[in-house]
Amino acid sequence: MSTAPEFGIDRLLADADLRRQLAGRRAALLAHPASVTASLVHSLDALHATGEVQLTAALGPQHGLRGEKQDNMIESPDFIDPVLGIPVFSLYGEVRRPTEAMLDTFDVLLVDLQDLGCRIYTFATTLCYVLEDAAAAGKAVWVLDRPNPAGRPVEGLALRPGWESFVGAGPMPMRHGLTLGELAAWFVEEQRLDLEWSVVAMQGWQPAQGPGFGWPTGERSWVNPSPNAASLSMARAYAGSVMLEGTTLSEGRGTTRPLEVLGAPDLDVPALLSRMERLAPDWLAGCTLRPCWFEPTFHKHAGQLCAGFQVHVDHPGYRHEDFRPWRLFALAFKALRQLRPDYPIWRDFAYEYVTDRPAIDVINGSPLLREWVDDPSAEPGDLDDLATRDEHDWLARCEALLLYR
Repeated sequence: MSTAPEFGIDRLLADADLRRQLAGRRAALLAHPASVTASLVHSLDALHATGEVQLTAALGPQHGLRGEKQDNMIESPDFIDPVLGIPVFSLYGEVRRPTEAMLDTFDVLLVDLQDLGCRIYTFATTLCYVLEDAAAAGKAVWVLDRPNPAGRPVEGLALRPGWESFVGAGPMPMRHGLTLGELAAWFVEEQRLDLEWSVVAMQGWQPAQGPGFGWPTGERSWVNPSPNAASLSMARAYAGSVMLEGTTLSEGRGTTRPLEVLGAPDLDVPALLSRMERLAPDWLAGCTLRPCWFEPTFHKHAGQLCAGFQVHVDHPGYRHEDFRPWRLFALAFKALRQLRPDYPIWRDFAYEYVTDRPAIDVINGSPLLREWVDDPSAEPGDLDDLATRDEHDWLARCEALLLYR
């Protein structure tokens, strides 16, 4: 019988020697709703209850410390915690980085964020920013590690130089395969940061073990790290489905299966799936695509009946190592472009404060995917060759950083 893994926050709470290293130091916690202990107590409350950790501030990433902001790119305000009486600073409000005033409130920043293992999920960039600014201000950072629920597979094009943004903090592929603690090690090395930092590593995490393949299914409850990260299925599909945010196609916001579906009112789904199968059948492996209908209650196509498909990755036929969501959704775009060359796939709007580049390019960290979709002569093998080189380079680069083998 397997033993449930112990997350970083639980190790800190259980290990008096670890907590003694915080004695006499002011601590702040960077957290969100999924920052909970094994018994589902929020980390802020659990740390306060020890009576040993001097909490002087808390910080919240995108969607807020409480995760109250449903839609994407909605800012959160600062406030005073009504129970602890400490300031709660927003890193997704008036600023994206901790200010000098925020940094002045603590000596050690405890980072306890549940990530999804995808470059575009903004908690990775927030981690990068707090490491950079902590180094500049002489502050310490402890990462209380948590699982990568998408597991170890790596997929997608690497972000190209000059394409950095709040959804792309560095030259990593879309699906990076690391925990947040391992990603912190990469940021520190990549940017040659000089600071006191450490990872409170998990114990017993087995990312190759099914059925969770990264998430301890049946051993830890799933708590949404952001409002639309509603399930393990979403976490598995996200490295592909997130690209829908840069398109006119619905990703299911305003439904109960956000970022697990693709749809629009005017899609011929049987023709789309047939063309995808004909173009690159291997890119559909590991999952089941089910044609479906849905009507978003808000966001794109609100109140309109959409034809589309849902990606199913929670059944016995799911094959973790074969499932490649980034390629799957790229293939959907390519098939749609071939079927309907004039279809307005790409959404024209400011994405995460970037106004001078197409949203799909900001998401992918270069124009390469969009250009491949729009080029009538480009074949699946062309994109596959580009991505495969980036994936192999990333795996080789990160091998020495892995904490869990």
